[in-house]
Amino acid sequence: MERLSKLIAAAGVTSRRRAAELIRSGRVRVDGRVVLEPGAQVDPEQSRVEVDRTQLRREPRRYAILNKPRGPLSSVRDDRGRTTVLDLLPGMKERLYPAGRLDADTEGLLLLTNDGDLTHRLTHPRHGIEKVYEAEVKGRPSRAALGRLSRGMMLEEGPTGPARTRLLRGGEETSLLELTVHAGRKRMVRRMLAAVGHPVVALRRTRVGPLVLGDLKPGEWRHLTREEVRALKAAAPESKDPAQQRAGSEACQDGEN
Repeated sequence: MERLSKLIAAAGVTSRRRAAELIRSGRVRVDGRVVLEPGAQVDPEQSRVEVDRTQLRREPRRYAILNKPRGPLSSVRDDRGRTTVLDLLPGMKERLYPAGRLDADTEGLLLLTNDGDLTHRLTHPRHGIEKVYEAEVKGRPSRAALGRLSRGMMLEEGPTGPARTRLLRGGEETSLLELTVHAGRKRMVRRMLAAVGHPVVALRRTRVGPLVLGDLKPGEWRHLTREEVRALKAAAPESKDPAQQRAGSEACQDGEN
């Protein structure tokens, strides 16, 4: 038996959090009956599961790393017809979606997959997956400014937690910083740097957990190796505690930076 929301995510339809929303909105049927509880236990071998009247079918797992350029949205589709990151993966037969987000003006590493369970684990705050950014900022940050970033700071919605910070290049006009963070609030890195008086000129994500961007050029992508997939799963192991899984099902957010 398996949780219904997890089963839908594992089939590559969407993330586990979004699957829970689909279930609660009455768009999921099990053996012909509408089920409204994401935690309902379902036998994947015996039950017929439908989402919007379409029977669920398990797709082969696919994992891709993209060097997202500035411009495309980190979404599956856009109602206004704007370019999304999926437009950069022509010919991909499986339905992939971003595991986390980068805002339109941010470049760098973006994982795309149809493994909803892994996406849930990677973006779950319980695991505290590291995300590394290179930020070109205005001016040259002082030691005091770097200290504030390293200790964490208060934003509108609360404290950020510490950000491991390195000055890679200092200059009078602009400087290059490396920041390592664990949370994923919306535009958090940009807001932190603006708060210490050094607004972002350009921002690029170079690492998510053990996954490194490497030498991919903006707009280029490739499939992950088996070793990379194993490393990601090891970095965010699945909880064996059902109560902990339920508690985190709604907390899984990876905001834009």
